[in-house]
Amino acid sequence: DKLDSPTSYEGAVTEHLRVSGVYWSLAALALLRNEGEVDDLMGLTEPIQAATEGAAENKIRSAIVDWVFQCYDARVGGFGGNRSGENPHDAHLLYTLSALQILAISNSLDDERLNKDAIANYVSSLQNEDGSFSGDEWGEIDTRFTYIAFSCLALLGKLPLPDWNNSNSTHVVSEEKPIIDTYKAVKYIMSCRNFDGGFGCVPGAESHAGQVFTCVGALSIAQSLHLLEDADLLSWWLAER
Repeated sequence: DKLDSPTSYEGAVTEHLRVSGVYWSLAALALLRNEGEVDDLMGLTEPIQAATEGAAENKIRSAIVDWVFQCYDARVGGFGGNRSGENPHDAHLLYTLSALQILAISNSLDDERLNKDAIANYVSSLQNEDGSFSGDEWGEIDTRFTYIAFSCLALLGKLPLPDWNNSNSTHVVSEEKPIIDTYKAVKYIMSCRNFDGGFGCVPGAESHAGQVFTCVGALSIAQSLHLLEDADLLSWWLAER
């Protein structure tokens, strides 16, 4: 009840990231229980009765998948972290990935409500000229967002892979212009690597284990791990943490 109350401390500090919070909970539970048990316990694809403290009767809570689609911001094509009444919060790459991950766990990526082209275009709109990605329309840049952009497009089956035999092109199956410039995005990631072997959130920023995960993860998704020369240096940096 406190999480659902707009006047409680718990509700106020978690309202904006609820989609990601649901994904974290589902992912953890999915490691411990089978698909059917997760659905029964969490109400992933079907409404369930939710216990309400102090109430004589439990209330019916809508399925998580249905709620996720209510957080879709059709104005720009991405997902927000929650909804206020009938209106979704502003879209952000973070919550767009969490929404897609929830849909992947629930085998709902083929749901007719999912506008894959609009989401891919939203991700594409956030790539900057230097290859980096902003988290949303307000422009914060972080290597996390490159990892998230790659992950979103990979889940949608729309990530173009760089052709390292031709460094000035991006490999695509068709002759259409690729949705993002993956080659430039990978080059940006490599520009964020530091002398100690780690990665920062932007070029020149201090190395951080979180950024190492997202940068190495992004390189892996883009099939570009061969660019990570001297992996031993990075391994030592991680070991020393």
